[in-house]
Amino acid sequence: MIPMSSYVANFALPTKSLSEAEQSALLTVTGQRRGAFRDHMIFSFALGTGLREHELVALDVGDVVDEAGRVRRRICLRTFKRASKQPAAQEVLLSESLRVKARKFIDWKRRSGQSVEPTAPLFVGRSTTRLSTRQVRHMFRVWQQRAGFDKLYTFHALRHTGCTAIYRSTKDILITQSFARHKDIRTTMRYAHPDEADLLRAIQGLRC
Repeated sequence: MIPMSSYVANFALPTKSLSEAEQSALLTVTGQRRGAFRDHMIFSFALGTGLREHELVALDVGDVVDEAGRVRRRICLRTFKRASKQPAAQEVLLSESLRVKARKFIDWKRRSGQSVEPTAPLFVGRSTTRLSTRQVRHMFRVWQQRAGFDKLYTFHALRHTGCTAIYRSTKDILITQSFARHKDIRTTMRYAHPDEADLLRAIQGLRC
């Protein structure tokens, strides 16, 4: 008799999301490696806010930190993917755990001699200039390899992972739409597809 897990492993569902194990491996390797705090924060922001790569690199320190030096709960985006009939501004909320990480990151930038002026880029490279999306894509590929991924993802998979996680935890497509900042809820529906674990749980509950 073939184990049920073998059926599930061979049933290829389309997925663009990182598994929980892959997320943990990515955050662990960047969290523990000396000098990788910037990269760890980029991945944390992408997973925790659903921000796209060009939205992330456009962030300034002042977008995340207020005049009193406190990390904001709500970030007002100046750069974002625009669509017709959408508001002229978009916002994302930061979880408390992400705000704690952001406080540590700002302190780390200050200790490293990086500017924490409001107009300074949040994420910079070795030349202290703003990171480019090309650099972010390359960096993500390198860290996936270091984390031991069996397959490599595009950077957009981090946004997809965050959106999918919101849907799976809430089962509310409207909350997911708000998190993803989608105009059309039909666009959000892509994040409601099942993964192999969902399929296995459903199969195990069948009467047969």
